[in-house]
Amino acid sequence: MTLALIDYGAGNLRSVDNALRAAGATDVAVTADPDLVRTADRIVLPGVGAFGACMAALSALPGMIEAMNARVIDGGVPFLGICVGMQLMANAGEEMGIFPGLGWIDGTVRHLPETPGLKVPHMGWNDVVPRRAHPLLVPGEAYFLHSYAFDLADPADLPADLIATTDHGGQVTAAVGRDNMLGVQFHPEKSQAYGLALLNRFLEWKP
Repeated sequence: MTLALIDYGAGNLRSVDNALRAAGATDVAVTADPDLVRTADRIVLPGVGAFGACMAALSALPGMIEAMNARVIDGGVPFLGICVGMQLMANAGEEMGIFPGLGWIDGTVRHLPETPGLKVPHMGWNDVVPRRAHPLLVPGEAYFLHSYAFDLADPADLPADLIATTDHGGQVTAAVGRDNMLGVQFHPEKSQAYGLALLNRFLEWKP
């Protein structure tokens, strides 16, 4: 089983790679090669930094977005987006301008509301509260570091693609997903036993 960990210059690759291996992955390819992504059995998209800069860096890899669409959307292989990698699944992000995303999950990434007594960025350990049953997500605590969050377009009280929330002056999206795709706002690679268990379930996932 080949797992493609996408290298577009905007992710905490070494930590994610080490965590995946600690969780049981045996064939991790850290890659910027779209041809390898087109044949991968699982795909992980990390991300650290501003939404627009990350999307520009991903778009700058010739053929990469097309390969991701072919393998994830058309091919149905398991996909995990981490932090900004999760945010890029949205239609757009509003960090330092308005920038298009991958458009896989309907929504917009917006700045966390300023709440008296709470700091932005939201940084540190916080509860992950599943909002619907999902094979990868269980209640627990994970490590967050972000100033922007996924605002799902679905106006329902419980949007269809909302998997889990956390609390930071109100409900904040912690995970989104649909079919073979999951995105998490927190960092599994920094979330110790909780994060490693999530990555292990992702390696075994057969959506």
